Amino acid sequence: MTFGRDDELPLPGDAEKKKREISPTRLAVWVIAGGFGVYLVLTGIIGMLEKAGQ
Repeated sequence: MTFGRDDELPLPGDAEKKKREISPTRLAVWVIAGGFGVYLVLTGIIGMLEKAGQ
């Protein structure tokens, strides 16, 4: 596993640092999934309130 140029050896802790980085793709997936989850919760609450009001 290489991190950087081929003539550099990875230092201890480089793998841990790499794991902590958040890629833009991962962030986008979490934002989209979170937004969809919020949508489902809100529409469920609105549906329950409308049904209780009838």
